[in-house]
Amino acid sequence: MPREHQRYQERPSRLDGAVVWTLDAPPGPPQTARSVLPDGCMDLIWSAGRLVVAGPDTRAFQVDPRDRAPRAAIRFPPGTAPVLLGVPAHELRDHRVELADLWSRTAVRELTGRVDRAVDPATALEEFALGLAAETGPPDPLTAAVADRLRRGGSVAATAAEVGLGARQLHRRSLAAFGYGPKVLARILRLQRALALVRTGLPYAEAACAAGCVDQAHLAREMRDLAGTTLRAYFSAGDAEANSDTPQPSGSRTTA
Repeated sequence: MPREHQRYQERPSRLDGAVVWTLDAPPGPPQTARSVLPDGCMDLIWSAGRLVVAGPDTRAFQVDPRDRAPRAAIRFPPGTAPVLLGVPAHELRDHRVELADLWSRTAVRELTGRVDRAVDPATALEEFALGLAAETGPPDPLTAAVADRLRRGGSVAATAAEVGLGARQLHRRSLAAFGYGPKVLARILRLQRALALVRTGLPYAEAACAAGCVDQAHLAREMRDLAGTTLRAYFSAGDAEANSDTPQPSGSRTTA
């Protein structure tokens, strides 16, 4: 019988560039472990009365199949969460951190209770994020421009020139905003572009070139380095439909 994936739903958030998502485990025994690939994003995840921040990943994150609690979350685009949460992204790199370890426990306890009681926990998180954004203001336009140019395949050198920063300045600003330097972010976004193209039915070699890789071998190396697997194994295992702490038609993660 085909493996039944966790039931994942997402929608665009009213917060610019963000995505609201939910995940429910199907009935039956736990599934096999899944890999969550880096995507440059950060998530605020509610699960079983806990609020957890998923920091930016530089490598695949393994989802524990035994943890079957429902989840609701908001996924922030690159550069947004550090402004809202008041924590530099590099401090959360490759970590899942309790929000109570970053903020006042009293404030987090109140927010957790509000989400626990909500008919729609995902919408409650979205409302919270919108309120934060109203207080903090938008992300730095410069780092937003960097993320946008790299997402569209611009080189790091061209991006630095376009935004008027030297290499060291760009690296320092990127660490705080994205969790890693612009070269790493560019590689992660390029891999995500290639995988999205493969999901549309494009052959590996064509997807690699269209995404900005030199050739299919280049894409294969990036897949091994960033995802710890091969393209064939990734798509055969079904992680393509159940990726990042979540399945990944648009982008990112699902587990705490």
